[in-house]
Amino acid sequence: MTTQVFGAPPGPPGFLSGAAEWCVGRWWQWRAVLLALLGWDGVSHFRDPEAGGLFAGITFGVHEFGHLFFGFAGEFMTVLGGSLMQLLIPIGAGLLMYYYDDFFGIAGAGAWLSSSLFDLARYIGDARSLELDLVGFGDNPQHDWAWLLGQMGALNQDTRLAGLTRLIGMALLVGSLWFGGWLCLRMRAARSGASP
Repeated sequence: MTTQVFGAPPGPPGFLSGAAEWCVGRWWQWRAVLLALLGWDGVSHFRDPEAGGLFAGITFGVHEFGHLFFGFAGEFMTVLGGSLMQLLIPIGAGLLMYYYDDFFGIAGAGAWLSSSLFDLARYIGDARSLELDLVGFGDNPQHDWAWLLGQMGALNQDTRLAGLTRLIGMALLVGSLWFGGWLCLRMRAARSGASP
């Protein structure tokens, strides 16, 4: 028998009922403030595709580390490794939050991943125009996505791939904010004793 969680989207019943139980006795106020900050950051990406956002610094550091981390796997993986790592780290953070049953942390990691996708979309979309200022190891850094798409014979697909990446980022941001908001409402209802 599965527990019906009022107001929850369809999904794994164990996850949703676990999230609802996790909300009992927790403070929603500071989480709502954090959620509003994450929402503001996400909206900045909608308004301005060039916006770096709250996670820009850590995403950049993780990206550069990815080149070093995947350096053993050959040139293609070394170049791809930066973009790959900037996605894997927020995914790993979300899995860690799930392991420790921090459901609001999962929403935060989703917002981080969406921000990383927005940054990645901007980089991919620059593959032909080469307008971004590049930073990297050495005096003449290579544009990862110009090289990657050139190797695959898909350089003319840069803006299409960037648009798809941005669309995934938008969907993930909306889902993460919705889930975080749902958790806050559940926490508030649990504290007030009201039915959510």
